[in-house]
Amino acid sequence: MNITAGKYKGQKIEAPDENITRPTLSKVRMALFNTLQSIIDFENASFLDMFAGSGIMGLEALSRGFGHVTAIEKNPKVFKILENNYKKIGEKQTLIKGDSIKTLLRQYFDVVYIDPPYQSGIYEQALSVLENFGVAILEHTENIDFSDFELIKQKKYGDKYLTFLKRK
Repeated sequence: MNITAGKYKGQKIEAPDENITRPTLSKVRMALFNTLQSIIDFENASFLDMFAGSGIMGLEALSRGFGHVTAIEKNPKVFKILENNYKKIGEKQTLIKGDSIKTLLRQYFDVVYIDPPYQSGIYEQALSVLENFGVAILEHTENIDFSDFELIKQKKYGDKYLTFLKRK
């Protein structure tokens, strides 16, 4: 898996076992950041990856100019890979080993990326624990109740959706 654009373009990123995580495809990452670029200015913006896995989404954000990334990963083996991927590119960011739902995230994030295991049923919970953010992006296959939010954009890629939301 490689970073698709920006100052780290082409940098190889280690991916955990696909039985544990499901990395976001490069074409989906490219589309996500292209859409996001039309919504916010990346320079010095903050990015939260709630279910980080390998860290590829946060690393893409840094590569494209985001100022700070917070990445949360619960699985200890996957967290080690996440740490190594950030060390490999020499970026010191906020990496948290723990449960995203139980981690109280009171600070503001310009962008929040929410991609828990599919069929986990925790998308609504993830949105509910976030107190303050600019744009939330959900990668999902299931129907999600986001009636408390304003839909900015939704795109379908195969069997999955990217949904861009903001608070009403």
